[in-house]
Amino acid sequence: MNLIQSIFVLIAVLMSKSGAEKVMYAQVGDTVTFRAPERNPSPKYYIYWNFDAEGHSTPLAWLNYLGGKQIIPSEPWQISWTLPGDSLTITNIQEENFGTFVFKLTVDDVVVITTKYELVKLSVSMTPDSPLLPGDILSLACIVSQKKPTIQWLNPRGAVKNNQGTISTKATNEDNGQWTCVVTDDKQTHNTSINVKVVDLSPAPLRQYTSTYSPLTVLCSIPSDISWKQIKEKDIQEVQWHFLPEPSSKPISDDQQRLFSLSLEDPLTWKVDQNRGLIPVPDLAKGNLSLTRDQGKEDDRGSYMCTLKFKNGVTLKRTVHVEVLQIISSPKELISGQRVNLSCTTSGPLPSDVHFKWFPPEKSSLQRSSHHPAHLTIPEVSAGDGGRWRCELWQGDILLTWAMTVLKIEPKLSVWMLVIICSAAVILILLLILTFILCRRRQQRTRHLRPRLCRCKNPKPKGFYRT
Repeated sequence: MNLIQSIFVLIAVLMSKSGAEKVMYAQVGDTVTFRAPERNPSPKYYIYWNFDAEGHSTPLAWLNYLGGKQIIPSEPWQISWTLPGDSLTITNIQEENFGTFVFKLTVDDVVVITTKYELVKLSVSMTPDSPLLPGDILSLACIVSQKKPTIQWLNPRGAVKNNQGTISTKATNEDNGQWTCVVTDDKQTHNTSINVKVVDLSPAPLRQYTSTYSPLTVLCSIPSDISWKQIKEKDIQEVQWHFLPEPSSKPISDDQQRLFSLSLEDPLTWKVDQNRGLIPVPDLAKGNLSLTRDQGKEDDRGSYMCTLKFKNGVTLKRTVHVEVLQIISSPKELISGQRVNLSCTTSGPLPSDVHFKWFPPEKSSLQRSSHHPAHLTIPEVSAGDGGRWRCELWQGDILLTWAMTVLKIEPKLSVWMLVIICSAAVILILLLILTFILCRRRQQRTRHLRPRLCRCKNPKPKGFYRT
């Protein structure tokens, strides 16, 4: 039995990894997990975790083959086991926790594995504090104590900015997001991120579509991670909505209409400058500046401009172009067998990924399809083509808006048309007869009232006299 144990111990010693060292980086307040090295199954093993600093070793935790384990309480450590395995986790790293952590595995009091983890302090900072306005100087620093590894900054798009660990640049909208400090030491890489906020309006579609059958919402908002308090601290001056109708032949300054202006006093309230039937959405306190209406109108077509102006001259603007979808029928009054042209149009060019879907009446000769052209021609309409025609505007799998029209198609010669024609002919004949009678009576009356003259003889003088 002792021989077998001795053989296990010899094998473990021959396969041991003694003196291995790993470098790890962390900031104050971080959580670090020290992964225990792989080990072979061994009888009667003991594992010890210690912290070495300034020539003094502090025991942190231990466990053994009998299932016993213990975390030795010690300030300012906040330690926990990481299961499964023998790894150790230190939460809320403090200044006193930077140093060398030692993992030690013994079998029958023989040290088999010793691994050292050097925890190095990493400091990542940004000045000034977020959020920033476009044009503000953004300064980032990534500093490592003791060692001199390679340090690089990656911007939110993943582009390398420098390899010195410090950055000073004018903030732009593209700088908004996660910046990553990449520390490389002996082919080991450690990433630490910091969130940079640059004040801007949330992304919104450049074009929005509506119709007289669907609602309209013109989007404009402040990102949810930026509060009104932070916006006010940046000395905001005004928030306004403007509208420029299309088409317009006048200069922008003459035709531009101010719709709303925001009172920045608490509570925040909108002031109406020109009422076009649009109303602000009710989430103003959450940074939502959008305008809405239950149903669009034809005169909604135009450009809507949402602007935020700050006292330092910075202006944030979102311009949304609103297109109104409508169906045009030519001609509008139809008779069976007549040619008709139907157009589904927004009066402006459409992106390449936008397409139409027509939904004709069930008995129409036009078959339903997933894609249709904007313009349809029916050479000879029939009674089945009469009814509701619906046109939908799609972008990929997203329905943007829809419009509808009703076609009324009369038969070529219906009973009602015969009645109308006969009635019109009878009325015309009666009018002609009535006109003839009236003319005859007028002539007779005129002839009756005409004075009668005669030529008299002696004894009267010569001349004409009334009889």
